[in-house]
Amino acid sequence: MEVMLAYDNSRNAQIALDGMMELFAHAKPNVTLISVIEDIGSSSGAADEMFDSEYQARKAGVEAAAAELTAAGFPATVILAEGDARKMILRATEDRKPDVLVIARHSHKPDGGFLARKLDALVEEFDHMTFGSVSAFLARRVKCPLLILPAP
Repeated sequence: MEVMLAYDNSRNAQIALDGMMELFAHAKPNVTLISVIEDIGSSSGAADEMFDSEYQARKAGVEAAAAELTAAGFPATVILAEGDARKMILRATEDRKPDVLVIARHSHKPDGGFLARKLDALVEEFDHMTFGSVSAFLARRVKCPLLILPAP
């Protein structure tokens, strides 16, 4: 069995990882973790530094998640992609053809403090007005079963 898990280092992604390990504990399927870093689309040096910093943080986080899976007996592979998360995850499912794609549902509890909550709410509203959520996009387009794990 092949499971693909979208992982972005967030609290919700960790909840999805834990939930996936619990649900599939008996099967110990091969797990591919996909983490997508969105390119900020600027050619300035500061933007490049921000992207590099985000890339390194994301890479370290997804590799730590892969190590956690391996320690629990799940064979794990990591894919790091750059671009629109929705499209890159969809493309990865088309290329890898997992038996199931597991993602976390976005919650209204951001990882940070007051400012992060306000910014998160603004970004969330903009995303829904223009694109819809990642889970909604994938639910309409992905060809494999999709398991959306809710955040508490």
